[in-house]
Amino acid sequence: MTFEELGLSQKVLAAVQTSGYTTPTPIQAQAIPPALQGRDILGIAQTGTGKTAAFTLPMLSRLESGRARARMPRTLILEPTRELAAQVEASFAKYGKNHRLNVALLIGGVAFGEQETKIMRGADVLIATPGRLLDFFDRGKLLLTGIEVLVIDEADRMLDMGFIPDIERVCKLVPFTRQTLFFSATMPPEITRLTEAFLHNPIRCEVSRAATTATTIRQVLVASRGHADKRETLRNLIRDAENFKNAIIFCNRKRDVATLHRSLVKHGFSAGALHGDMDQLARMASLDAFKTGDVSLIVCSDVAARGLDIPDVSHVFNFDVPTHSEDYVHRIGRTGRAGRSGVAITLVTDDDMKYIDQIQSLIGKAIDWEGPGFDALPPPMETSSRPQERRG
Repeated sequence: MTFEELGLSQKVLAAVQTSGYTTPTPIQAQAIPPALQGRDILGIAQTGTGKTAAFTLPMLSRLESGRARARMPRTLILEPTRELAAQVEASFAKYGKNHRLNVALLIGGVAFGEQETKIMRGADVLIATPGRLLDFFDRGKLLLTGIEVLVIDEADRMLDMGFIPDIERVCKLVPFTRQTLFFSATMPPEITRLTEAFLHNPIRCEVSRAATTATTIRQVLVASRGHADKRETLRNLIRDAENFKNAIIFCNRKRDVATLHRSLVKHGFSAGALHGDMDQLARMASLDAFKTGDVSLIVCSDVAARGLDIPDVSHVFNFDVPTHSEDYVHRIGRTGRAGRSGVAITLVTDDDMKYIDQIQSLIGKAIDWEGPGFDALPPPMETSSRPQERRG
């Protein structure tokens, strides 16, 4: 199947062809035709399958007629993080270059003034995180009664971040007659309840079993001890990695991101950091440096685990085993994208084994071990038993 067979407008097809795409991904092939017909969509697909274009392209075709009014956007896309929202904005810029559409981005960490100006001018497409969207609404700066299409993206991530009450409120504020496009990589019970409440006879588009991992990713486990040993193990793995180009390294806690980042830089590695406590400009600068190759490593918390479109990442390292098994799927999905091969290496301590068991149960297969097991590891690195004296 080609994009020409999906029913998209000529303007959209021209932009797709200019971007170099000829064949839609499975989720795009399934979701775009019913979306163009105005049907509600429930899309279930693992990360990296082209979900963004699956809702961006039919929305552009639909928006070719009509104009937005001040404070009344025509379409609304909800994203869990600022980075994902900015990424969707970039997709509209790429695919909508033949359209004269006003696109507004409402995210935290940015001053209200410029965002308010775009809303007052009239937004054909409003891309927002839930908190900033409702902040604008509660201030009387935004009306949601003109929404024709509502997109809820990365719904399971919304659940993890506690946004479900906000999503329910937004769904009640937009018109009952709107079209809803709902995308999620996994379908926990709370997400299923949400779809049953707010989607009307949806077309279900499922291109892979929920919580599966891509076959292009080689997954391995490496035994290690405490944090100091893990840092040394990680450095050795990076130095010895075959076909290494770059890597995303995941930690469970924001403070560990900062500690590991400092350690890598101290040992001569080109590394950046990305976590939720950084302001928006610093987060985008760090991400851009990684995308352009100015740094080859980026240490992240789970704020970066889902949906970020960095197509050519050779390695993913789980410095910490995720405590939620679904996060493992999304973390390693940053590599092996678009048919490329990738490597995902997880550093495991004795205390992590219960989480490894949960991950293997979720993905339906065992992950191979590489290197010596726990019994063959050298003793832990010695640390001073007396705290180091400090002068004020």
